[in-house]
Amino acid sequence: MTGEYAPGRLGGGGPVAVIDIGSNSVRLVVYERLARSTTPFFNEKVLAGLGRGVADDGRLSDESVASAMSAITRFRTICDLSGVVKLHALATAAVRDAENGETFIARVEEVLRQPVAVLSGREEAMHAAYGVISGIWHPDGIAGDMGGGSLEIIDLRGTGIGSGRTMPLGALHLQRLSGDSPRKAEKFVNKVLDEATMLDVGRDRAFYAVGGTWRSIARLHMHQTDYPLHVMHQYTIDAETAFGLCESLIRDDPDSIPMVDTISKQRRGLLPYGALVLRGILQRMQAREVVISALGVREGLLYEALGRQELQRDPLISACEELAFLRSRSPRHAHELGQWTDQLVSVLGIDESADERRLRIGACLLADIGWRAHPDNIGEQAFSVIANAAFVGVDHPGRTYLALAVLYRHVGVLDDAQAPAAKALVSERAHHRACVTGLALRVGYLLSAAMPGIVLKSRFELEDGVLKLLLPSDLEGLDGERLRKRLHQLARLLGYTSEIVIVEA
Repeated sequence: MTGEYAPGRLGGGGPVAVIDIGSNSVRLVVYERLARSTTPFFNEKVLAGLGRGVADDGRLSDESVASAMSAITRFRTICDLSGVVKLHALATAAVRDAENGETFIARVEEVLRQPVAVLSGREEAMHAAYGVISGIWHPDGIAGDMGGGSLEIIDLRGTGIGSGRTMPLGALHLQRLSGDSPRKAEKFVNKVLDEATMLDVGRDRAFYAVGGTWRSIARLHMHQTDYPLHVMHQYTIDAETAFGLCESLIRDDPDSIPMVDTISKQRRGLLPYGALVLRGILQRMQAREVVISALGVREGLLYEALGRQELQRDPLISACEELAFLRSRSPRHAHELGQWTDQLVSVLGIDESADERRLRIGACLLADIGWRAHPDNIGEQAFSVIANAAFVGVDHPGRTYLALAVLYRHVGVLDDAQAPAAKALVSERAHHRACVTGLALRVGYLLSAAMPGIVLKSRFELEDGVLKLLLPSDLEGLDGERLRKRLHQLARLLGYTSEIVIVEA
């Protein structure tokens, strides 16, 4: 079998790309297509350090410009060869503030053969805010995007954006301004943050942290605590713990910090400055928690380019639908399982929130993505794929529920030792729901052999403590010992007995 493109790639208009010319790095991300849940298929950055020269003498240095231009030339070529149908190019604080920024942009536009948007502080904050909104379901708090040259903060409530401001608190800027002395930088950070009165509205809300330096701090904490998932997006640290981590990063020699070797050498020197700003924000905001957003300005720009109908879609469900389309035996069957379990939930009288339902529907969509794996480890492989997938719109307890539900769909729940350490990330209620969903899916897949048009012909009833699966007479041949056994396992988990009943078609 041959083909120019892999069958596992989705169509829908062709690849779109963003070249982000920041104060510390120049990055190209090529996305599979413009969609509610974007999927990068090429991602490369070069640490050009454009902001270093600006902090020294107000100009982009010749060395940094040469590094950036080399990267941008390469990126333009990659976009051409990748068939990119739309390229967005943007530049932020370093270029915006540099005396020779306009000359540099003229050179970049010549290479890219198109305009470059030099974002104002307000525009940068807005794009970052939309990036958080695109990747976090109904955020409520203050988002902060810390780059090399500046910090943008903005208030978020659901899909609504409130007031925001830009401050000269980029990590690279602080390092150069202070002569690489966190102690000297501390006074400047405190002075600037004292004027950010909008932080007062953040009490007991989340702080959404965007930017490479803050991701490095979170990655450090993840390794120090031996966290069971290796996903940065929506990694959450309670405010008190985050404050203590910042204190140690400010006070101690970075090279003496446990697990600091998991952070790239280019980032280590910036950790104290990221910690200074984060600690100051937490002090003034009195936040409940720090939530890492892996999505920022680039994704926010693409989010704003979506049509109204696409904007209203749930990003998690969109991502699950894509995986079902690419990997399941029957995407239609995956959708039918959602309706089928809707009926089960109704019959059982289960109290289910809107968020719990969307997670259950997501589990139904993902339930068959591992079918090509070896039967001996299909559950574990499916768990790993889901737990570490590039999903957005779901927190870590939510993605763990999804992974556990699909694991239990394959291996059952009798041997709890098969549940991985990540089980500790979900509540007892969520774990029970994952068990119920998983065992229901075991019934559904054995009933239908993963073929569409079957499960919705059956229905559940609950009568006098007996959970009944009603099959139409034209499907009577599907009744059997294994199906009855799986229905029994589901009923027993719920405290019932079970029965398969044949009814007139």
